[in-house]
Amino acid sequence: MLFGLRQKANYAKTGRCKNLIAVLEEPSDLKNIGTVIRNINALGVEKLYIVDPYNRIPAEWENMRNNKTLLKTSVSAIKWTFVKKFKSTQDCLNHLEKNKYVSIVTSPHIKGKTNVILQNGDFTQKRLAVWFGNEARGISDLAVSRSAACVSIEMYGIIESLNLATSTGIVLYEITKQRRAYQKTHTRGRKKDPEVVKK
Repeated sequence: MLFGLRQKANYAKTGRCKNLIAVLEEPSDLKNIGTVIRNINALGVEKLYIVDPYNRIPAEWENMRNNKTLLKTSVSAIKWTFVKKFKSTQDCLNHLEKNKYVSIVTSPHIKGKTNVILQNGDFTQKRLAVWFGNEARGISDLAVSRSAACVSIEMYGIIESLNLATSTGIVLYEITKQRRAYQKTHTRGRKKDPEVVKK
């Protein structure tokens, strides 16, 4: 069993998207958080940051790994996924910017921002943080103001909204697909980070 698990872990490393962070801004439902962790782990996103001013999740990763709800809803993916908690959006943005990450937010069209439909964007920047907003309120004005672009999922239904777990799965699938393809052909690094632009 241990040998099989080690093989899985080694294989997972080959598809992990380096320097890609997903950020959940003030998620309200612990079950949603667990499902997002499962998505992140399955898709090869390197890290998950959670802005949690109301202490819905434990502060330390060790304690998160022992939380019954997170364990169950993530199908144990919390054991294998790096999660870092921040008390505020400001703190998280400061940390990302200090480490030279470009932030993009998932949101419908916002006037004055670069607006990109998911499948038309280029998401191969060296260091990228993808923000997802609160289930009810969406993304904050602060996160939008300090983002490079707003990315939206093209929808055609009467109800043009998706729950948090579904939207993270769709958005991160496209982004990780692009980044894995890019990593395969650019193993020695990048001369210049491209902007988040339409292809």
